[in-house]
Amino acid sequence: MEIGIVGAGITGLTAAYELGKAGHQVTIFEQAAQAGGLAGTFKDDRWEWPLEKFYHHLFASDHIVLNFSRELGLGDRIFFPRPITAIWQNGTINAFDSPLAVLRYPYLSFLDKIRVGLVTLYLRLSRNWQPLERVTAHEWLPRYIGLRAYQMLWEPLLVGKLGDYYREVNMAWFWARIHKRTPRLGYYVGGYQTLIDALVEKVQAQGGVIHLSAPVSRVDDSGPRIRLHVPDEVHEFDAVLATVSPSAMLRLAPSLPEDYLTQIRGLRSLGALTLVLALEQPITASFYWINLPKGQFPFLAFVEHTNYQPPEHYGGDYLVYLGDYPAPEHRYFRMSKDELLKEFLPSLTAFNPAFDPSWVRKSWLFREKYAQPVVPVNYSRQIPPVRTPVPGLYFASMSHVYPWDRGSNYAVEMGQALACMVLEDARGK
Repeated sequence: MEIGIVGAGITGLTAAYELGKAGHQVTIFEQAAQAGGLAGTFKDDRWEWPLEKFYHHLFASDHIVLNFSRELGLGDRIFFPRPITAIWQNGTINAFDSPLAVLRYPYLSFLDKIRVGLVTLYLRLSRNWQPLERVTAHEWLPRYIGLRAYQMLWEPLLVGKLGDYYREVNMAWFWARIHKRTPRLGYYVGGYQTLIDALVEKVQAQGGVIHLSAPVSRVDDSGPRIRLHVPDEVHEFDAVLATVSPSAMLRLAPSLPEDYLTQIRGLRSLGALTLVLALEQPITASFYWINLPKGQFPFLAFVEHTNYQPPEHYGGDYLVYLGDYPAPEHRYFRMSKDELLKEFLPSLTAFNPAFDPSWVRKSWLFREKYAQPVVPVNYSRQIPPVRTPVPGLYFASMSHVYPWDRGSNYAVEMGQALACMVLEDARGK
């Protein structure tokens, strides 16, 4: 078969690799100038390694992407440091990434800590997530860990990650975040660009073609084969995989049946923003990731990457992400980098009173309007099928990896599942 794929993120590249391995001709169209999607990277001239535009790491439990990486020949290029993740509370930073750290946490009673520990253990061990999607995390968590612990620990996280939607998100989403999390966080030698490059090389070695800076404007299913319209060209395929956001799918295929389009319109999401700083000095001595309460800072996450990967890989720069998950209509999507620097930088003195803006050697701003799906109660019944009503046309997005949260493990899993669907449907014809 001749198969077209819209999007050269990890899902699209994985699907292309699996279909090429099965002997089919694959062509990928990517609107950006580089492959990788949300795992894409950038590189300063003085750095040895590129850096992800949006912070990335693996968990030791991410067996799908780990096994897939080994298949690609990257098994010896993944390693698992043990960085410190923490919570900001009452002007102090406290580690919260192990049972011992929980016991040492100063803002909970001993009883609260026991309840938090037991509930966390239950969520890590239980595989039965389906009943949890019938209740919100905002209802379930205070019932079992106690109101004070909820208000101190998890409500600020929910508010920060999901904004006005935080009371709606179901407990299965929260279960997934606890169930798979590990204290050791994996990374590729050379960053995620190592995975992207390996996938691109494998796809091309199989005869696949990847068109960059090639936005698809329309999916046309009016003929015997599905046509993709790109600038000044039309390409025909036996099957098309659209690995795009819901809003992009609505633009690409407005002629899909109305009930299917209604399901896509029902998918809600938040965006992502990172302001990346290359600094002459570190901000903190040891913390990699600090979760911040909404409202006290102009950003949600403080991620000091060079407390995870040594600054030697980045020309001696100390790298910090200031991250947030704003709604697509938020003013952060309209502000310039200089405006955001002016708003964000003063807060860094909270982490290090000696910080001065002169420490900033260089900065970068990255934004994406579709980055964090919002999953309400009974969400599994609301997701549009990956197989669209048009035979041979498939739609897969981060909204489809539920109950799991976004991440490269599930991007690979979705790409493999897409390829299997195409092959199954082809055999059934």
